Amino acid sequence: MDDTTFLAERFDANRAHLRAVAYRALGSMSEAEDAVQEAWLRLQRSDASGIANLGGWLTTVVGRVCLDMLRSRSSRREDPLDDHLPEAVTDDDPEHEAVVADSVGLALLVVLETLTPAERLAFVLHDLFGVAFEEIAPIVGRTPAAARQLAGRARRRVRTGAPAPDDLSRQREVVDAFMAAARGGDFDALLAVLDPDVVLRVDFGALKPERAVVRGAAAVAGRALRFRSASRAGRQVLVDGGLGVLSSENGVPVSLLGMTVSGGRIVAIHILADPDRVRDLDLIELD
Repeated sequence: MDDTTFLAERFDANRAHLRAVAYRALGSMSEAEDAVQEAWLRLQRSDASGIANLGGWLTTVVGRVCLDMLRSRSSRREDPLDDHLPEAVTDDDPEHEAVVADSVGLALLVVLETLTPAERLAFVLHDLFGVAFEEIAPIVGRTPAAARQLAGRARRRVRTGAPAPDDLSRQREVVDAFMAAARGGDFDALLAVLDPDVVLRVDFGALKPERAVVRGAAAVAGRALRFRSASRAGRQVLVDGGLGVLSSENGVPVSLLGMTVSGGRIVAIHILADPDRVRDLDLIELD
């Protein structure tokens, strides 16, 4: 076995973890794949023989790539990058952090969009993947104490901003009502099940690099007629801690509508429209 093949096998052993980190940081599977691919290219250009902990090294590289992508995204949107740090955070209860981490789902991705790039990356790496602040600090260009503050501020926003999902039976009722309204073209019925501040995201994966984002009940309801084919042939599935509708053609999955239902209304919709990505998801089909 040559060195390149051996290195590729070691990288592949870490690929799933790296993809998970990048997806949580970026909220887009296609962008996550780009970040992982960039990590592979950087590994090829490096002296791997001098890397003692390949997994840690790759996580650091992916973190830096994701941070650059988040900052580029913010710059394109002309949003100011707020790097102001609050007072030192003292709420570091590991058990509480675990509860926050367990709430990961589509709703969390919506809240993460409100964070600065550094806050988002610090929270994802520490709270969701257990990376030490000493390792996060050089990635975000801060001291370990400042990195801790970034994650702490993000954690507070997650606690207050992530809506608690309804129980599964209620979720199914709301999603059924949404799909029926979309199928029948009933605009008023769609508004009745959509939260006023609902956010719709469409991720085309490798088919199209950019993501589409629509905000507000009226705008999302106006797009819902495009869901008619999914509402006719879709099957409800569990995905990422929430409810989704899987659409197939000739028995082959082609797209997934993931929905977050809270307070009897849909607060977030995430459409994955890349058949290859959909087939890779771990879905549980409901009766």
